[in-house]
Amino acid sequence: MKAGLVALLLSFAFTALLAPPLIRVLQLMKAGQTVRDDGPRRHLSKAGTPTMGGLIFLIGLTLAVLILSERSLLSFTLLGITWGYGLLGWIDDMLKVVMRRPLGLLARQKLAGQLALGLLAGIVAMLYLDRGTEVTLPFSSVQWDLGWYYPALAAVVLVATSNAVNLTDGLDGLAAGTTLLVSLAYFILTLALDKVELVIFAGALAGGCLGFLLYNFHPARVFMGDTGSLALGGAVGILSVLTRTELVLPILGGVYVLEALSVILQVVYFRLTGRRLFRMSPLHHHFELVGWSETKVVLFFWVLGLVFCGLGLYGLSWS
Repeated sequence: MKAGLVALLLSFAFTALLAPPLIRVLQLMKAGQTVRDDGPRRHLSKAGTPTMGGLIFLIGLTLAVLILSERSLLSFTLLGITWGYGLLGWIDDMLKVVMRRPLGLLARQKLAGQLALGLLAGIVAMLYLDRGTEVTLPFSSVQWDLGWYYPALAAVVLVATSNAVNLTDGLDGLAAGTTLLVSLAYFILTLALDKVELVIFAGALAGGCLGFLLYNFHPARVFMGDTGSLALGGAVGILSVLTRTELVLPILGGVYVLEALSVILQVVYFRLTGRRLFRMSPLHHHFELVGWSETKVVLFFWVLGLVFCGLGLYGLSWS
């Protein structure tokens, strides 16, 4: 536990200290956020706020892990997958924000990269990190052995999680705060599993999110961009793979699921009826448009996230 807490504090400190100079660099790069014209009117004032700030907590997290963890395949897999997804987001952000190409990476290019990283994570975990190929159903001790189908499941989990976190990142502090809660749940879980390197990584992830929130909570001085949201999704996803909790992650990350589901339901309902199910999707924008303040929406989703994390940990106690 001590190593995990030190990782949390180190990552928090590195992130908090690195933020001001890196925000200045982003400003000099003119990496300002663009805002949707069809979104809540209050968001128009956010135009120009530096984005790609996910680099801040990625560096803080990495420094903490490298200082405290052994130089092992496990540590490098955790960092490599996280940075791999972050790099995809960084390329997308650079194309859209710095090079002024509105579409960024094509959807198929981004998906191909996410799938490749997910398959790689599944294969490495299965063959070299003793992950095995069994998955456990939450709230039960039922297990399925997927054999060589397992890497496909790992890829689906990582792709779904990274995209769901990306959809969640729409309000100041929402994605960072929600992921802070999920990473703390994994901190508790990895402590129970007595996996020191996983404890350190989960603690460092929590510390990075907490340090970033100092600058990202409303009114945000920096946004994480796809650089940060895809990296957070990759980090949470690889933690689920290496703790054998792929089927529990949708509970722990219930806020991510609600956000992604709201987008899917909005599209399907509109195509079937020609009307909107929600005033706007993802779901956090619906609450804004019914009159809630941004801070109230974020705090409400954080409370939901805390409930989901508790429910997920309770489900794990059955196995």
